[in-house]
Amino acid sequence: MSDDPTSDWLGAAASPEAPDPTRAARGPGRPALPKRFYGEAGFAPQAEGFRLTLDGRPANTPARNPLALPTRGLAEAVAAEWAAQVAVIDPATMPLTRLANTAIDGVAPRRAAVVDDLSAYAGTDLLAYRAGDPDRLVTAQAEAWDPVLDWARETLGARFILGEGVMHVTQPDTTVAALRQGIEATEGPFRLAALHTMTTLTGSLVLAFATLHGHLTPRDAWVAAHVDETYQASVWGGDAEAEARHALRRAEFEAAAHLAALAR
Repeated sequence: MSDDPTSDWLGAAASPEAPDPTRAARGPGRPALPKRFYGEAGFAPQAEGFRLTLDGRPANTPARNPLALPTRGLAEAVAAEWAAQVAVIDPATMPLTRLANTAIDGVAPRRAAVVDDLSAYAGTDLLAYRAGDPDRLVTAQAEAWDPVLDWARETLGARFILGEGVMHVTQPDTTVAALRQGIEATEGPFRLAALHTMTTLTGSLVLAFATLHGHLTPRDAWVAAHVDETYQASVWGGDAEAEARHALRRAEFEAAAHLAALAR
């Protein structure tokens, strides 16, 4: 962003110069958060959905594309995040806004590349790699994962070959093709961005699909993705720092699932 937040977020004041996405990375530590520069956050209908407004002025993404949401429900949720900011604008408290920006600035203009990136997970899905022992972990994986793989076979036409340990298992071409077809059929950049986020956070395209299609709740999908970690914690005890990271990632996963549901 530029030093003047209005030049990034408000279309009427936007400058033709593109923002520098690496500027914050070059600076020491976390960059200072911009002060809240608006009184009211809302949205206005437009030809393709709803545009976020700040004091009635149409807002932009950091790349200065229109911050337009496809449904009223998502527009209301994004506007609520902006309304909840107090003295400063903290992106860490605005997960739906961040994901919307990703969908508009990153996914929409490069959909084919995102599809390719997601398709790579079809051959390395977490649920295909099983422990050989101990019995309690083997059972926990089977109870959490086998029903989801059954759903993927019946709904997506994807039949997985299971392996033991970390050695790569080559999945059938028909499975990889079926999952890619499911990715390509995901409507709109917002749901595709949500699918990508959920997949990268869990390492499982199947769990992400099950959440996207409402077969699993976000909570159940997240628990299934972390069967191994739950078992290890039961044996060795928890770690406060790891648990804090886990909580942040879980919140991001749940936000992605929420965005996917609102964008439908």
